[in-house]
Amino acid sequence: MSAEELDTHQKALRINLDPRWYGTFAEIGAGQEVVRWFFRVGAAAGTVAKSISAYDMTVSDAIYGSGDRYVSRTRLQAMLDREFSLNVERLSERRGDQTAFFAFADTVVARSYKGGNECHGWMGVKFQSRPHDEPSQILIHVRMLDTEASLQQEALGVVGVNLLYGAFFFHHDPEALLESLLDKLTTGRIEIDVIEFRGIEFRSVDNRLISLKLVQLGLSGVAMFGPNHEVLQPSEALYKKAVLVERGSFRPPTHVNFDMLECALEKFKADPAVEGKEVLPLFELTMRNLLAGGNDIDRRDFLARADLLAACGMTVLISDYFEYYRLAAYLAWRTKERIGIVLGVPSLTELFEEKYYTQLPGGILESFGRLFKNDLKLYVYPLRDAATGKLTTVENLDVSPELRKLYGYLADRGSFVELDNYHPEYLKIFSRDVLKKIAAGDEAWQDMVPAGVSDLIRKRKFFGCKG
Repeated sequence: MSAEELDTHQKALRINLDPRWYGTFAEIGAGQEVVRWFFRVGAAAGTVAKSISAYDMTVSDAIYGSGDRYVSRTRLQAMLDREFSLNVERLSERRGDQTAFFAFADTVVARSYKGGNECHGWMGVKFQSRPHDEPSQILIHVRMLDTEASLQQEALGVVGVNLLYGAFFFHHDPEALLESLLDKLTTGRIEIDVIEFRGIEFRSVDNRLISLKLVQLGLSGVAMFGPNHEVLQPSEALYKKAVLVERGSFRPPTHVNFDMLECALEKFKADPAVEGKEVLPLFELTMRNLLAGGNDIDRRDFLARADLLAACGMTVLISDYFEYYRLAAYLAWRTKERIGIVLGVPSLTELFEEKYYTQLPGGILESFGRLFKNDLKLYVYPLRDAATGKLTTVENLDVSPELRKLYGYLADRGSFVELDNYHPEYLKIFSRDVLKKIAAGDEAWQDMVPAGVSDLIRKRKFFGCKG
């Protein structure tokens, strides 16, 4: 049978009947939902060496070591490392020549009896693809969206079987593995906002591309990665931080992009609600931006932009939230601190285009109600007309006549913060002009971007640069 024809029962049974893999299931928090499938379908003796569930925190600490958080990446890693090493230590002499060992683990918090808690968890598998091989590993972070605990547990069991099946039979094709994770589920039941591949089988995998694929497939609304290319779990990265996000194409990032962020940071940190708080600045790329050239993402182009932003020490957010109010809602759900969005005058003008809000019953009024409800502020960078020299700012921006009173109301309530602390010499710089100069071999482009960006573009020959 092809993978598309296999349901969860058939996947679990196929694993049980395959003599190659043998290992441990360690599950904390929502019951032994994954291993239950392997017992239920029969022939589990061919797969399950041990099943363990350490619910009590003291017991869990005694086995895996103490920690501040039990539903975390570090706890999952401790579980995988210990159980895998025990399998190799205890079973290698007897069956190591014929068996590839694995350890599956999850640590999850499902809906509590009182409800209202975040329902999420970490899940992973550490495995050998063949006997005596070095281990490889897959970690995922899931959010369970069903409203009943029993349904969440059911979904958790299904995605766990899918993960194991993918690791054993799709490890040669990580994208096919990724696409199979929600077999017999929907994105209305499970969200996967982190996936990380490591080890010998995945030595050629760039986890940033895999994160991008998560968003592209609709498995998650966002993906995040840090300046060291590490994949970040959004809720952890945003937790208790004031967030300032700048949206752009960053193709390539120019002096203007960084001037916008630095000017906004100065104003943002001066806000009494932000003073003394940890601030997380983000550069955001939307899927619509990445797909601007067609239906397929140019991966080399995406990695070029990601590498350039990483070289500048930036944390990058990839989102499927073209509308600003959806981005604001996502951030507000993950942090209670102040949120700011940095944009230029052209983007502010576009924000007042009513054609973008026809899907909302309340139209543009509803969109602005959602955007500004948590006292979010827009930090607006000016625009200078190259032909006339006219400077357009928050004060003199012209919107359609029927929206002028709405614009005035938002301006008067302080929703727009004018960035008047800009560097005037940067106003003439546009990414499109940088790209044209790179293509034409005009060295003047190097003065339009930070030195680190220039060096990397030349070294890697990004955007057609001749080096």
